[in-house]
Amino acid sequence: MQYKTSRRTFVKGLAAGGLLAGFGLWRPPVWALTSPSRPTVLSGSEFDLSIGETPVNFTGSPRTATTINGSLPGPILRWREGDTVTLRVRNRLSEDTSIHWHGILLPANMDGVPGLSFHGIAPGGLYEYRFQVKQSGTYWYHSHSGFQEQTGVYGPLVIDPREPEPFRYDRDYVVMLSDWTDEDPARVLKKLKKQSDYYNFHKRTVGNFIDDVDEKGWAATVADRKMWAQMKMNPTDLSDVSGYTYTYLLNGQAPDGNWTALFKPGEKIRLRFINASAMTYFDVRIPGLKMTVVAADGQYVEPVSVDEFRIAVAETYDVIVEPQDAEAYTLFAQSLDRTGYARGTLAVREGLDAPVPEPDPRPEITMADMGHGDMGQMDHGGPPQEPMEHGGMEHAGHGDMAGMDHGQMAGMDHGAMKQDDMAGMDHSGMAGMGGRMQTHPASETGNPLVDMQTMMPIPKLNDPGIGLRNNGRRVLTYADLRSAFADPDGREPNRTIELHLTGHMEKFAWSFDGIKFCDAEPVRLKYGERLRITLVNDTMMAHPIHLHGMWSDLEDEHGNFMVRKHTIDMPPGSKRSYRVTADALGRWAYHCHLIFHMDLGMFREVRVEE
Repeated sequence: MQYKTSRRTFVKGLAAGGLLAGFGLWRPPVWALTSPSRPTVLSGSEFDLSIGETPVNFTGSPRTATTINGSLPGPILRWREGDTVTLRVRNRLSEDTSIHWHGILLPANMDGVPGLSFHGIAPGGLYEYRFQVKQSGTYWYHSHSGFQEQTGVYGPLVIDPREPEPFRYDRDYVVMLSDWTDEDPARVLKKLKKQSDYYNFHKRTVGNFIDDVDEKGWAATVADRKMWAQMKMNPTDLSDVSGYTYTYLLNGQAPDGNWTALFKPGEKIRLRFINASAMTYFDVRIPGLKMTVVAADGQYVEPVSVDEFRIAVAETYDVIVEPQDAEAYTLFAQSLDRTGYARGTLAVREGLDAPVPEPDPRPEITMADMGHGDMGQMDHGGPPQEPMEHGGMEHAGHGDMAGMDHGQMAGMDHGAMKQDDMAGMDHSGMAGMGGRMQTHPASETGNPLVDMQTMMPIPKLNDPGIGLRNNGRRVLTYADLRSAFADPDGREPNRTIELHLTGHMEKFAWSFDGIKFCDAEPVRLKYGERLRITLVNDTMMAHPIHLHGMWSDLEDEHGNFMVRKHTIDMPPGSKRSYRVTADALGRWAYHCHLIFHMDLGMFREVRVEE
């Protein structure tokens, strides 16, 4: 991706690609104002967007980004609920491109996913998107072509509501998080296919082994290491791509760029957090400030005050903060694997900064995290407890996993076992769980693309997540999210579709039910029906799952409506359900939003038919 250009053009590219930030404004807002340090804000109902290439430099080495209107992120688009918007997108690239309006309700041919109800935008071509805006809140837009989302084709989307909002604020900023690599994304994927932990430089050492022996004893430590070795997995493999190649950006600026948003003491500041990264989960906090979460994925929620939240890829959270005493506060977003961070500053004037925290200790995933731990230690909806001793662990009636070939686990014919047959099984160690052993689809049995199956998944709705438990801070969980409105549909689902998130870490293969997209039949929905989708994560990775064109109404473990979202995070070993109203005819994408997982097969077509 080396880009040779003149110095004048390159400096211009730095301003476009490395120095653009979110925006600040006094209420009432004047969104169309721009300056050299602020991005373009386009408002109204008619928009012209151009996708092309722009030179950038985030690391000291010149590279070429794929950009919208010459900026990274792209311009902030501001719409109004109820308006009909027209967006003319021109392709200045030498390859096809597209724009997908993430989380937006619209006709299928406006959704922007090539190969479904849209052919894509050919080089030199133009596509006109036109649709009525049926919602309000914070969203974003991005390419759905190749790896263009990784190389810069994404931007914020803010929709003003027709009705007054249920909270007040004085200033309003977008905080868009993303990850950038100087490598060609195709090269990154090629490395992962050859060695899935290529970017994991935080593997356990001899020193860790000695520490574990001291804490857990020799037998338990050896059994744990043997188990991981037989599974050909690594408990530190939390993110496929790490800070070894990624530079983490906040509003298009690297950490040393110190993007700054201004405030006056006593003001209420609205921060619209958007995770536009290709592969990175972020844990976000502002040391010294409480954050009141007021919206999730663009939809109002009952306000909840937290110190920190995890934002999965493609999610958005709106928070309100009230800076008082200090002149500057750090916006700190560390990657889940703690290999780097994005950061910015809230300050009373430009040029200030505040201390930047050290990243938290590197977390490790445990067997309990993956649904293979001591189930007696788990609450039905809660998190695993502290890492358990694995020596002598009886795995739900399947014996000592430490001596078990993990390939046999993937081959066990769970798909053929019915729930009623299993009700009489001896589920030793599961007393008090109130649950049953998880069955699996027959397509997973003996499947070379499936390296593990979770045996007793749980919702984990009140689990802060790996690396965030018991850290002394109040961390947001899904259990805290309650929509500020009742279930908009109200009907009970008439059927349930269960899908398993599957993969093979060593082969870096990803799928639903062990079937890659190229071999999968569409998921067919009947127009107007209300159904339940249940997802089971059979992998050791977290997956943000996004259904296009329709809302995903997350339920609690008892089937009660909790919160309306467009992206559902699925931690390892979790099982979560949500309701969907099939109110949008056409062909829709349904996929993991980790770009390499989607590209390799964790993708399905959903068809809504009469």
